[in-house]
Amino acid sequence: MIGVLGGMGPLATLDFFSKVLAATPAVGDADHVPLLIQSDPRIAPRPAAILSSGPSPLPQLLAGRDRLIAAGATALAMPCNTAHFWMADLLNGCGVPFISIVDACIGELRKLAPAGAPIGLIATRATLAAKIFDAPLLHAGYSPLLPDDHMMDTLVLPGIELVKAGHPAQGGPLIEQAVHTLLSRGAGAVALACTETPLALDAVQSPLRNQCVDSTAALARACVVWWQAELAKNR
Repeated sequence: MIGVLGGMGPLATLDFFSKVLAATPAVGDADHVPLLIQSDPRIAPRPAAILSSGPSPLPQLLAGRDRLIAAGATALAMPCNTAHFWMADLLNGCGVPFISIVDACIGELRKLAPAGAPIGLIATRATLAAKIFDAPLLHAGYSPLLPDDHMMDTLVLPGIELVKAGHPAQGGPLIEQAVHTLLSRGAGAVALACTETPLALDAVQSPLRNQCVDSTAALARACVVWWQAELAKNR
């Protein structure tokens, strides 16, 4: 059973659940991945903790991790890119595998962009400031291409907030314009490194989706692969 450390935000967690179902080659109910989902929107805001000395979400993340493991989770996943800032702390003392959304997202970039290509990043300001994707991208042979401050202030952050407020169709044109700008600046592909942003693009049926890696969907597929490998080991 895979434990899901979610609620950051709730729509992104719901989207992750849906994408796990869609990624599973199931004939009947029993073929699906068993998930134990914690969707707790009370976890302290991640951007404020990283950027402005707001309260750290780490105690709540650790409590959620331990709660899921105590309830029977044999692996963990966290459909929030910004929260991966605390991944090293979450791995410390963790007795089960923790499937990384960052690794899953970067692993799928190879389908869209050749080695050495710049990769556009659509993410929260905290994810970008903390360079959560930078070292893994460089290690994989890519270079990060970031939105400038004007794009962040007028497109990316307002688009994310609209999704969090339950208005993905209003956020869609903003995120779409941000993706288009990064592609026009030379990005070989764009990583949707905030779990709200695929929801925005899907709400407007953006044709630019096929030039983006959806970090939520990548994590969902990685979870399905992990679960199927576990089943094969136990046969």
